[in-house]
Amino acid sequence: MARPWLSQYPDAIPESLEYPDKTLHSFLKEGAEEEPEKKILDFMGLSMTFKEVYEQAERFAAGLQKLGVHKGDRVAIMLANTPQSVISYYGILMAGGIVVQTNPLYVERELEHQMADSGAKVIVCLDLVYPKVQSVRNNTALEHVIVTKIADYLPFPKNMIYPFIQKKNTGLKVDVSYDSSNHSFVQLVKNSGNRLTPVETDPDSDLALLQYTGGTTGAAKGVMLTHKNLVANTTQCIRWMHNIKHGEEVILCALPFFHVYGMTVGMNFAIMDRSKMVILPKFDTKQTLKAIERQKVSIFPGAPTMYIGLINDQNVQKFDLSSIEVCISGSAPLPVEVQQRFETLTGGKLSEGFGLTEASPVTHFNLMWGKRPTGSIGLPWPDTDVMILSAETGEEASPKEVGELLIRGPQVMQGYWNRPEDTAQAMQNGWLYTGDMGYMDEEGYFYIVDRKKDMIIAGGFNIYPREIEEVLYEHEAVKEAVAVGLPDPYRGETVKAFVVLKEGKDVSEKELDKFCRTQLSSYKVPRLYEFREELPKTMVGKVLRRALQEEEKERQKSS
Repeated sequence: MARPWLSQYPDAIPESLEYPDKTLHSFLKEGAEEEPEKKILDFMGLSMTFKEVYEQAERFAAGLQKLGVHKGDRVAIMLANTPQSVISYYGILMAGGIVVQTNPLYVERELEHQMADSGAKVIVCLDLVYPKVQSVRNNTALEHVIVTKIADYLPFPKNMIYPFIQKKNTGLKVDVSYDSSNHSFVQLVKNSGNRLTPVETDPDSDLALLQYTGGTTGAAKGVMLTHKNLVANTTQCIRWMHNIKHGEEVILCALPFFHVYGMTVGMNFAIMDRSKMVILPKFDTKQTLKAIERQKVSIFPGAPTMYIGLINDQNVQKFDLSSIEVCISGSAPLPVEVQQRFETLTGGKLSEGFGLTEASPVTHFNLMWGKRPTGSIGLPWPDTDVMILSAETGEEASPKEVGELLIRGPQVMQGYWNRPEDTAQAMQNGWLYTGDMGYMDEEGYFYIVDRKKDMIIAGGFNIYPREIEEVLYEHEAVKEAVAVGLPDPYRGETVKAFVVLKEGKDVSEKELDKFCRTQLSSYKVPRLYEFREELPKTMVGKVLRRALQEEEKERQKSS
C-alpha cells in the first residue's frame, strides 16, 4: 500500500524502528542498576530515585506473591496519580500479574462490572474509595484489598496536615479494619522482605494490561495489551520527540495514569526515557502553574481542557512557563485558538495527536517541529499502517475521500478480554476497525470528520450515550430517553438528555440529576435536560440522535 506520510518525516525520524524485546518493568530495573541515585519522580515535594522506586516495586511484588498472586492473575489499581500508582503498576508486572486500571471516580455499578469481568483477584485502592470496594467485593473474585492514603507518600509536615485538609474538602474520614484480606500498602511493602520469585514473561504474548473501554458500544470491554504493545507505543512516542534532551526532561503527569494515554505518554515514557515525572494527584490550574514554574517542567502531556484552563486562569501571567518545550495534546480535538494562545504563552510547541485504547493508545501525531495543518490529527507513527476504507466501494479510499479509519501496527491490541465475537468484529485481516470516519490528504496528513458512532468526549473522557440512557430508563417516571453530545467551549462536548415521561408521572431536572449521580460517574451525568412529548424517530422506531444534535446546534447559533 502507498504510504505518502513517510515523505513528510524529518530526517531524524526513521520509517521503521527497532523495538526492545523486553518487558515494561525491565526498564525500571535497568534504570535502577545504571543510574540508581537519579531522581525519577516528584510528588508534592517528595523526591524518589530510580533505586527507591524499583526497590519498593520489588517489595510490593513480593508482597503480592505472598498473597497468592501468580502469573496471569489480574490485579486492579484504583488510585489517583501518586507514587503508589507507579510502584504498584510495576510491582504487579514484576509479580507476573496483569494490571487492571480502574477509575477512582467509578460508582459501585461500574466498579462491580469491571472487577467481575476481569476476574481481578486483588485491588489496590485509596482509602476514600475503600467503602465502594467493600460494597461490591462479594459479587466479584476479589480476595484481597490493599489500601493506601495520599498522605502515605507525602513529605513531613504535609503528611500530617493532609488528612485534615482531606476531611475538610470531602467530609470523609475512612477507617479501615486491617485483617487477613484487608492490607495496608505501606505495611505490605515494609514487611514483604524482598523475597520476589522471578517470573518468566514473554513480551510478545504475555499481557501487561487490561484497559477497559466502551469502544463503539456502551458495554465496557477489557482491551488486552501485551508488554510488546506498550513498549512499542512508548518507543514510538520517544522517537517522535526527536529534539528533546533524552534523560534530562521533566514531564508533568497531570493526566491520570488509569487512562492509557497518561500511562503511556506520562509514566511509561518517563521510566523508559529516564526523565523525571512531576506527579499531580489531580489537575488543578493553580497547582499545575506552580509545578511548572518550580520544577521547570519541559514536557506536558494533556487534554485540551487542561490547556484551556491554564490560558484562562486570571493569574497565569504571574508564572514563568518558559521551561515548556513540548505539549502532547490528546483525548479530544484541540481548538486552533487554544494551540496558538498556549504556544504564545509558553514559547513551547503544542501539537495534537490521535489514538484509541485499542492501540496503546497513540497512532497519529502532528510534527512538533514541522508542518502542522489546521485540523489534522497528523501523520501515522513509524511502523503504523493506516487505511481509509471507502464506504461506497469497500476498498481503500482515494485522497480526501471519507471512510472508516483502519489501523495496524505493533501497538494494536490482541483483542477484547473474553469477547471473541467483539474481537472478530473489530479486528479483520490484521486491521483494527476503529469506527472513526476520516480522510487522508495527498501529503499523508489525516483528518477525523466524525467521532465513533454516538460517542461523546467531554473533558477528555469517553462517554457512551447508551450507558446514560440505560440509567435514565431505570427511573420509574421515564418512558424514553436519549443522550447526545453538544459543543462546549471548555469540556469539548457536554451531555444533554432528552426525556419523555410516562403518562401521569412527573420528575424534575434536579431529581433526575440526583438519580443519575447514584448510578454514574460525575463526568457522565447529563448537564442539561429537556422534557419532550415525543422524540424524532425513523420509520422503524430508531431515535434520530443526529437530528437532535443538529437542532441544538442551530439553536446555539441563533441564541
